[in-house]
Amino acid sequence: MSKTVLSFLLMDGPFEQARTTTAFRMIDAALDKGCDVKVFTYEGGVSLAFAHQKPHANSVHGRTFDEENHPLTKDWILALFDKAKSKGCELEWVNCGLCVDERGVNEAVEGCRRGAPKDFWEWSKDANGTLVIGTK
Repeated sequence: MSKTVLSFLLMDGPFEQARTTTAFRMIDAALDKGCDVKVFTYEGGVSLAFAHQKPHANSVHGRTFDEENHPLTKDWILALFDKAKSKGCELEWVNCGLCVDERGVNEAVEGCRRGAPKDFWEWSKDANGTLVIGTK
């Protein structure tokens, strides 16, 4: 029996829309079920894996650094890689190289690589399911 492979395309940057959080939840659930997952990020989505994201305090809400406990998408991605490994699944994360260059987010967390839209096209034709989570 072959393994289920799901491909995702994410276009929203970190902290912009709930669509990104929903995508992370779907990827997490797919890994829980033992699926291999392939994620291609495009446009602002390439910033999700940017290695230099930093937590911060929130002076607007009067919270200190510790109280804010600011989540970072780069950490969520690393956790997804850990989960994939523990479940015996493959997680492939590819950032569009042109989009990375345009935004200056060349340094991604370990496990992510640079690619091109052709990667997503190849995955889509071979995947059991493909979901594009576009911007508004």
